[in-house]
Amino acid sequence: MMSSSEQQLVEEWHGLLARHAAVHNALERELQARHDIGVNEFETLERLASSDHGKCRGQDLTHVVHLSQSAASRLVARLERDGLVERAMCDLDRRGIFVVLTDEGRKRYSEAKPTHRAVLARTLRDDH
Repeated sequence: MMSSSEQQLVEEWHGLLARHAAVHNALERELQARHDIGVNEFETLERLASSDHGKCRGQDLTHVVHLSQSAASRLVARLERDGLVERAMCDLDRRGIFVVLTDEGRKRYSEAKPTHRAVLARTLRDDH
């Protein structure tokens, strides 16, 4: 049997999970339908668009999109295949790989950003 404080904690956790799922699913649907990208692709493009010179280390993207290194690598490969990013060697550390936003990637991000923000406003500010 759970104490009332433990039960409240578990209920809060389940509420958080449900809210996350609702927002994530709404974002995924809208971004796919309107811009042919998913949430993780958008978050990657946003990180690159807001970083210095439109690039960041590949390993840093794993923290942004909350994916394993192999899943993040596959994500970058898809973005690269679609012409939204390119990979470049780090000048200072030849083992390091930078992911660089392309002009097409910046354009897709700029087009998708209003959709992303509208979905966030609608889902996060919804009191239901």
